[in-house]
Amino acid sequence: MLRNNVAGHPAAEPPQCIIIMGVCGCGKSTFGRKLAALYGIDFVDADDFHPASNVDKMKTGKPLTDEDRWPWLHELAGLIGTYQTHGKRVVMGCSALKEAYREILRGQRAGSMLFVLLQPSQAELLKRLKERTRIGGHFMPASLLESQLATLEPEGKNIIAIQGDGDAEEMMATFLSHCNALPKPV
Repeated sequence: MLRNNVAGHPAAEPPQCIIIMGVCGCGKSTFGRKLAALYGIDFVDADDFHPASNVDKMKTGKPLTDEDRWPWLHELAGLIGTYQTHGKRVVMGCSALKEAYREILRGQRAGSMLFVLLQPSQAELLKRLKERTRIGGHFMPASLLESQLATLEPEGKNIIAIQGDGDAEEMMATFLSHCNALPKPV
């Protein structure tokens, strides 16, 4: 059982799938990898599953449409289902900006899935995106941040929101402080 080092109480078992969500630059991959390592489970970066047409579109600064996202989301839902079928847990980093996108990812697994919304300030997001672009770390340009913020629907089922500009360690401490409230996997 995972120990909650923040409050010193045992944490609930993690759901079968924890999706780290939010706009570009919020820290989904960094936080997701740390969380997966903490639980000793796999991490999947949803960006790795975008078709080349989506990546090319984003590279040129064009926001994706729902029609661009549907096949990608269905592929991710299938992957989550595969983990569930094999009785394995997974942490996934995925923007999951709209509740309709999250519904596709949930499929029939609503009780076994948790969404963790990372919400740094817009100034922090821009800083991170500029740094990421400077070191050549991602295909998503900072120019798409506005469209992602406009698309984000932060309310929905099974969401824990982590606000603030802290690093991954600070976000992890905040997450762990919520662990006793995590839903048990079904």
